[in-house]
Amino acid sequence: MFLHQHPYRPFIPKNATKLIVGTLPPPRFSQGLLLDRDVNFCYGSRDGQLWLILDHIFDLNLKYETTDVAIIQRKQFLTERQIGICDIVENCKREKIDASDLGMQLVRLRNLIGYLKEHTSVDTLLFTGGNSKNGPEYFFRKHLKKYDIKLQIVSNEIPRIHNFHLDSRTIKTISLTAPSGSANRAVGSNSEYKRLKKQNPKFNTIDFRILQYQKYF
Repeated sequence: MFLHQHPYRPFIPKNATKLIVGTLPPPRFSQGLLLDRDVNFCYGSRDGQLWLILDHIFDLNLKYETTDVAIIQRKQFLTERQIGICDIVENCKREKIDASDLGMQLVRLRNLIGYLKEHTSVDTLLFTGGNSKNGPEYFFRKHLKKYDIKLQIVSNEIPRIHNFHLDSRTIKTISLTAPSGSANRAVGSNSEYKRLKKQNPKFNTIDFRILQYQKYF
């Protein structure tokens, strides 16, 4: 079996108030086999949409290339906006070398609660996916059981919002629509997406994510 190790340590600026929480980048990032237009940083896959979405929202004029400049651009944005990235999976095993969440086995989670205790200014977790099996919210719920902490529902509309209590803090979680092509089918079946698509036939799945993400970033 292939050991899929997360290639990046959490990037959490001082005084960060939000953490982006996903699972793992594609295996090629762990193997050092980046492709043209990949960025050697969190969510740097050329097939991913997170940076494309944030680029549109904040007019960042990002570079999409395997260079230090592209990495620095992203780190500067995160630092200025007090946003960190702390994916929840440290490593997993895979029988097939692909990026599917369902293909993860023998998953080892990061101690996200430990990071939250260390970074006390964080009050929001932005999950890049929901509670489907092996998604970031799914793993976070599993992680919380060790601390006898439960998520409490705030809103059951998409994106679903919960909160939980840690020491004297209340921390909000927002389960965003995953910024990947694999989630497009779910977007296409969303009633709000259908309504907006009917109003504007040129409206697409990335436009839908942009509208959603800009409320929380």
